[in-house]
Amino acid sequence: MSFINNWRRSSKKNVSKKDAMQAQDIPDGPDSPSRLSVINSPELDPIITDFRLELPGNNDGLETTNPSNGCSRSDLSLALEDCMTALDLFLRNHFEEAQAQLRCRTKESMYHALTYATILEMQAMMTFDPQHILAAGNTMKEAQAICQRQRKKSSFSKGFTEEELHAEVCYAECLLQRAALTFLQDENMISFIKGGIKVRNSYQTYKELHTVLQSSGYTHGDNHGHFEGGVKLGVGAFNLMISMLPTRTLKLLEFVGFSGNKEFGLQQLLEGSVESTFRSFLCNMLLLCYHTFMSFILGTGEGDVEDAEKLLQPYLKKYPKGSIFLFFAGRIEEIKGNWML
Repeated sequence: MSFINNWRRSSKKNVSKKDAMQAQDIPDGPDSPSRLSVINSPELDPIITDFRLELPGNNDGLETTNPSNGCSRSDLSLALEDCMTALDLFLRNHFEEAQAQLRCRTKESMYHALTYATILEMQAMMTFDPQHILAAGNTMKEAQAICQRQRKKSSFSKGFTEEELHAEVCYAECLLQRAALTFLQDENMISFIKGGIKVRNSYQTYKELHTVLQSSGYTHGDNHGHFEGGVKLGVGAFNLMISMLPTRTLKLLEFVGFSGNKEFGLQQLLEGSVESTFRSFLCNMLLLCYHTFMSFILGTGEGDVEDAEKLLQPYLKKYPKGSIFLFFAGRIEEIKGNWML
């Protein structure tokens, strides 16, 4: 059962104790439920607006540590800081050092596990080596299991802790990245179906988290920026990608619950890229891919080279020898026809 339904059920004051049921995790299958229809809909469910994030700063006498996963606010903040340091090493081409810094905590920290798997996935996508793709897929699956253990498991408590919300967005990100690897790994119908199931579950979770952010009852935690950036990454990516599909395919996807708005997707990714958060780099990379590759491959002709240059310049200034950014710089010059540089 979707975690948003647990939230709705727990908010009803007249529910009896004997009718409270144990919440089930979002399954890695085709039947992950969601009652939200449009990802960027301004209308909010009146029950959802009663949501209250359980943070130590609230006046309900809540403990700093979440007993379900033993993670406190300071633990989450330190984990994010450590992962951003490792990501900085990776962008400076210190690949082994970045992985070594993350590897020691991949079995206990959802952000260490996710960052480590993301680095391996970027390596796999750059090399297209079957062994790299397989290793990245297995590592991402392990990261998803770490996130699963830290997600909300009980419907008896009211609301979600900050760590549980971060676990949800990390879980959705793992599903999305695993889907991408599934499509890369084997181009057959079974892989397509498996990848589609992961995409659908990830999409549903991002929709629900976006509604949480829009809720008047949502309280900003210490790491709100990182959580919001994660939601913007997922919501922006789905809106952009779905909107670029052929009309027939888009109508079919809308029939089964998907929807996409290109302008809204670009806006979400741009907002996520300008903030100094854990996922700002990924938002930036998606925008660069759109402007320099996807718009040309799909023949939409809507890529903006000037926007791509503006997005790339701050990173080239900070990482002048970063291989990823030099690659995009070369691609921009190729588009402009500067072959002799």
